[in-house]
Amino acid sequence: MLLKRSARHLRQPTQQPTRPRPGTGLAGRMWRERDMYAFVLPGFLFFVVFAYLPLLGNIAAFQDYSPFLGFGGSTWVGLDNFAAMFTDPAVWDALRNTLVISVLQIVFAFPAPIALALLLNSLISERVKRIMQTIVYLPHFLSWVIVIAIWQAVVGGAGPLADLLAKLGAGHVNVMANPDTFPILVTSQVIWKDVGWGTVIFFAAISAIPPELYESAAADGAGAWRRIWHITLPGLIPVTLLLLILRLGSVLTVGFEQILLQQPAVGAEASQVLDTFVYFRGVVGGDWGLATAAGLLKGIVGTVLIVAANRLAKRSGAEGLF
Repeated sequence: MLLKRSARHLRQPTQQPTRPRPGTGLAGRMWRERDMYAFVLPGFLFFVVFAYLPLLGNIAAFQDYSPFLGFGGSTWVGLDNFAAMFTDPAVWDALRNTLVISVLQIVFAFPAPIALALLLNSLISERVKRIMQTIVYLPHFLSWVIVIAIWQAVVGGAGPLADLLAKLGAGHVNVMANPDTFPILVTSQVIWKDVGWGTVIFFAAISAIPPELYESAAADGAGAWRRIWHITLPGLIPVTLLLLILRLGSVLTVGFEQILLQQPAVGAEASQVLDTFVYFRGVVGGDWGLATAAGLLKGIVGTVLIVAANRLAKRSGAEGLF
């Protein structure tokens, strides 16, 4: 009995003095994960410097801003810049041109990568598919200056298209200088430049669809079109909805550099959009207050649209953006 008591006594663990645990609050967790936060710091500083600090410049929308006086010395005018903006016919012309181009891009340029991804995915030869992907990707890496130069050489007044139309009896046609077809021209250029790059996301979504679904559908006698309609397209709906919500957020942004480069050829009446209006009225004309008010209103409209579209998507049963 004495031996058993002595053995039990020896097996009992000796109590160690409890050490205070490191802080479990936010500061304590950040300190423990300081190495990981060091990787996040450059990206965080980038957004603070180039995205959030410039928001302070929106103060100029409520001032008669002068760069020589600064924000502190410029006169406060309240909502006068917004009132002047709504009574300026140039703003409404720019808004009309912006909406026309934006609607055309949403209707034609947005679904173009989906159609191209479905077309390339249906190719049986992997080699042909890779070659086609490489060819359609390349225009994305060209600057708008080069893209406009290429289009000018092909469909401009001295290009082969104009020569062909002249031989067919259509007269001298210069597509690059026609104000009536300028929105269609801009949309076509966007499709040509970015349709290949846009297929990257949809190819990733298609590759995530289980191949067993295609095998089962083929075993049941479903043809290629039925497999696309019943398997591929439903699998693309989540990513398509996500990209559409993001696109609605930039509905009033239709490409500053692309339109600015072609504006001298077609005139300001057909090509003035909100982005170029802000540039000419603010940077060139020196009316910083009104230009900032137009830019601020453009951002507010984009935010409202993206929040509304996200809420509508959630009510329809989709996941939404946030």
